[in-house]
Amino acid sequence: MIESRPIPAPSAGRPPVGRLVDLLLPPRCLACGVVVDAAQALCATCWSRLRVLGEPLCDRCGQPFEVDLGGGMVCGGCLKRSPSWDRARAALAYDDASRSLILGFKHGDRTESTAAFAAWMARAAPELLADCEVVVPVPLHWTRLWARRYNQAALLALDLARLADRRYAPTVLRRVRRTRPMGRLGAADRRRALRGAIATGRGAVRTVAGRRVLLVDDVLTSGATAGACVAALRKAGATAVDVLTLARVVHPVR
Repeated sequence: MIESRPIPAPSAGRPPVGRLVDLLLPPRCLACGVVVDAAQALCATCWSRLRVLGEPLCDRCGQPFEVDLGGGMVCGGCLKRSPSWDRARAALAYDDASRSLILGFKHGDRTESTAAFAAWMARAAPELLADCEVVVPVPLHWTRLWARRYNQAALLALDLARLADRRYAPTVLRRVRRTRPMGRLGAADRRRALRGAIATGRGAVRTVAGRRVLLVDDVLTSGATAGACVAALRKAGATAVDVLTLARVVHPVR
C-alpha cells in the first residue's frame, strides 16, 4: 500500500534554515491546502478519499480485482483484446476524488506535486522500475507544450528515472500531429484519432533497441495513447514496454 505521507520531511530532523522555512511557510496539503506535518503530503481527509490501487489486479493492465484470484491473473478485457504493452500499473483510481488533484497538476501549474506523485507511482509498481532500462514519457504536441509550458508526463518520468537510477529519454517519442480533445471519444475513436500521431525521434533506435522501456503518463483511460506509443517503441526495437501512470480509469467488473 502507498503511505499517506510519501516523502516524509519532519521538521525536527531538518536543518535550522529548513525549520525556519516550515515555521514561516508551513507545508500544506497538496489537495485542499490545509497545514500538514510534512512537505509533499495530503491531509488525512484528502488521503482517505483517494482509491489507492494494489493487489489483487490484472497482470496485464492493472485493473483491480474484487477478489484475490492468485498471481498472474488477466482480466476479461485483456482476454478479449490483448493490450500491446507487457504490463501496466497505476497508483490511483481516476475518479472524483483524484480528478481535481490530477487536473491541477496537468493544467493548473501545480508542478510542486511532481515529487509526491512520482513517489506514489514508484511504490505502486516497484517491479516495473526495477526491470526497466529506459524511462520514456508520453509526448505532447509542440503547440500544447507551448501553451502549457510543461509536459506533465515528462516531469513524472524524470523523477521516476531519478528514483530508479535509470536512463531518462524524453525525446525518444514525438507527437507529430495534433489530435483533437479525446475526453468524449470512445476507445475505437481514440485509436483512430491517434493513427500516425506518434513517431520516434532522432536516436530512438540507439536508445531503446534491445532494451525494456518504461512508458510514463498521468492517466490511463482507454489505452489508445499508450498503445500508439508502445507501437512506436516496438518499431524502434524495444524488447518490452511497461506502462506506469499516476491514475487509471477503473472499469466495472462484468
